[in-house]
Amino acid sequence: MNAIDLLAARAFQISAGGHFDAENTEAVPSPCISVCRMSADRSHCEGCFRSLDEIRIWSRADSHLRRGIWQQLLGRAGIVLSANTTERADP
Repeated sequence: MNAIDLLAARAFQISAGGHFDAENTEAVPSPCISVCRMSADRSHCEGCFRSLDEIRIWSRADSHLRRGIWQQLLGRAGIVLSANTTERADP
């Protein structure tokens, strides 16, 4: 299983737990999948697809900002969440 598949599975698990719902007041879990290395251009982590700035602010971010970070990193990874599954946006 590659990093994108692991991240997609994590996203689906967190979504199924209701953490991406705006009315949920519980803390939004981290997207970290323990594959911690930066891309060659240093634009994002190759495991969780967060930028360095997003990684830095995560611990202080409220749930609204964390959901926004998740949205951005899923877009970078080409992952689309639907009600019952996650899919890669590119073939």
